[in-house]
Amino acid sequence: MTSAPASPGIPTPVVAPAATHPAPAGTLVILGAAGDLTHRLLVPALYDLTCNGFLPDDFRIIGVSLEKETTESWVASLRSKMESFTQDRHAEFYTVSINEEAWSWLASRMSYRALDFTSVEALKELAPDIGEGNAVFYLATPPRFFGTAAESLARAGLMEETPNRFRRLVVEKPFGTDLHSAQALNAHLLSFLKETQIYRVDHFLGKETVQNLLALRFSNLLFDPLWRRDYIDHIQITAAETLSVEGRGVFYDATGALRDMVPNHLFQLLALVAMEPPSSLKAEAIRNAKQQVFDAIRPITPENAVRGQYTAGTVAGRDIDAYRASPGVSPTSTTETYAALKIEIDTWRWAGVPFYLRTGKALSSNVTEIVVQFKQTPHPLFHTADGTPQAPNRFVYNIRPEKGADLHFNAKHPGPETVVEEVVSQFRYQNAFGAIPNVGYETLLYDCLQGNATLFQRADNIEAGWRAVDPVLQAWSKATTAPEFYEAGSTGPAGADALLARDGRCWAPFGQLKKDS
Repeated sequence: MTSAPASPGIPTPVVAPAATHPAPAGTLVILGAAGDLTHRLLVPALYDLTCNGFLPDDFRIIGVSLEKETTESWVASLRSKMESFTQDRHAEFYTVSINEEAWSWLASRMSYRALDFTSVEALKELAPDIGEGNAVFYLATPPRFFGTAAESLARAGLMEETPNRFRRLVVEKPFGTDLHSAQALNAHLLSFLKETQIYRVDHFLGKETVQNLLALRFSNLLFDPLWRRDYIDHIQITAAETLSVEGRGVFYDATGALRDMVPNHLFQLLALVAMEPPSSLKAEAIRNAKQQVFDAIRPITPENAVRGQYTAGTVAGRDIDAYRASPGVSPTSTTETYAALKIEIDTWRWAGVPFYLRTGKALSSNVTEIVVQFKQTPHPLFHTADGTPQAPNRFVYNIRPEKGADLHFNAKHPGPETVVEEVVSQFRYQNAFGAIPNVGYETLLYDCLQGNATLFQRADNIEAGWRAVDPVLQAWSKATTAPEFYEAGSTGPAGADALLARDGRCWAPFGQLKKDS
């Protein structure tokens, strides 16, 4: 693999991402630059890109926020956050130490402007700093500012493109809170911007393990012949967290697990698992293939949905208060902290194969994984040593925390008796490629600068996700009963088990991926 050319003064690393060209010259303007997203994810990602030579020498970063900071104090706060990551091996960004040469290169290109990013007149002050070159505007702001900030940028003349320059807008999730609000935000943005200028972020798509799903499925003939209804019984997609709402009660009580995770993160995984082979790796070909999956999702009925809310309990030895006792949460809240869905996709490949999705907080494990459960052989010949029938094969793909895959299959147990035992073949990202610091935003930022929209959601993709879950959201908003309670530190509400049990199935235990022996 060829490494990218290093930025001047920055040594080329031994291991670099797969791209081969630095991004084009331009300016990245971060609106909401004093916030957590910038400190925790965007700047570490920019640092990683710097270390690997993916930013051009003619590159600048302008931080914009209302806070009365100076460039010096803002850069110092960013550096302090970076230093804190070196002390925490479990942080999203972890490195043993900061490369001073790389940080100096990046910090020298940073400036800060304290101004109101919803004001047209205030934003006009940025024009001289940006000049006539390329620019990307990143909305690292609360969602309530998305429409206003974007319109103000356009009215200030900062989004006008020419044949020689691009102007792009990056919008974070959540993109709307339901179908109606997503449609309204899309219509608003598209009234003064082109679709090609809008990059809607789902940070799950920045994870290497998520991007690898395309390569796994479509570069290996080993999988494709079996990836269909003839051989697969069902598929489970899990995103479980041990964290409670952790001080985010005000936001979470207005959002809930379904809105927070399903029409975006989990549906993106669903699309990558279920999509047909795209005609190419071009952005529109992949996004079209995803859209075909979303369009084929049968409307989800409330009977195929379970909502739960955690009560007090213990997670990993830590006492957790009940959700309703969390700061910012109503003591009578009916907001769900757990959601499980049965989804059916009406296509030739997947007819009759259910997809079960679940996500929740304050659960017993912290894991995001996909379990592909294959059917039993037509005529099972073998038994295990305890007399139970041979186990059907399983493929378990783990996105976090292990980052790898397990293929579960049967093998004869040594000895005179003809019995089988389930064995596991493993793949681990770290073992194969080494440990590379990555927060998941590196590829997203690089692709946006390059104009590659593959990992960003199109307007119709966003609306289709909300359309699928809208019947459930509507039913839950009118429900007069509370969600089903589950104890913090458990695997979730009993109703989620019943959802599968009625189909004669059960959830795979959390964290099915075997640890390295």
